[in-house]
Amino acid sequence: MKNVTDSFVSLGHWPSAGSFGFNTDILATNPINLSVVLGVLIFFGKGVLNDLLDNRKQRILSTIRNSEELRRGAIEQLERARARLQKVEMEADEYRMNGYSEIEREKVNLINATSYSLEQLENYKNETLHFEQQRTINQVRQEVFQQALQGALRTLSSCLNSELHFRTISANIGILGAMEEITD
Repeated sequence: MKNVTDSFVSLGHWPSAGSFGFNTDILATNPINLSVVLGVLIFFGKGVLNDLLDNRKQRILSTIRNSEELRRGAIEQLERARARLQKVEMEADEYRMNGYSEIEREKVNLINATSYSLEQLENYKNETLHFEQQRTINQVRQEVFQQALQGALRTLSSCLNSELHFRTISANIGILGAMEEITD
């Protein structure tokens, strides 16, 4: 340590002229060199360092501002997308409900049309059955009447003479005519 303080003290008495030489004592010259280099760096480098730091600070602030603007833009886009999604979901629900309503309406219409068709078919069936019953009844009546008439004619032919026979046929024809008018 004594060498270091001696080197500072020896600065005061440099030989005024004489020889020029190098001080090879590293411990004595190193702190002086370092202090000179640091002094020069601080004096001249301070402005450059401040400029570099200011530029860096401005770039960082600019990047932060840009990031904030991008963030705000992204938030706005997100809000618009959410609003659009909500609108689309509402429209989809409306279409779904309208579709269900339309399906229900079509189902009711189909059921009503089928019910009406079945009712019509039932009516046609009943009319056809009634018609067939009446036709069958009329055929059976005619057959029974024909058989009764033929049986009566055979009985009368064997029992009666021709004049009585003629009057009986005329009376039966009159009865038959009256029955036909009743059935029509």
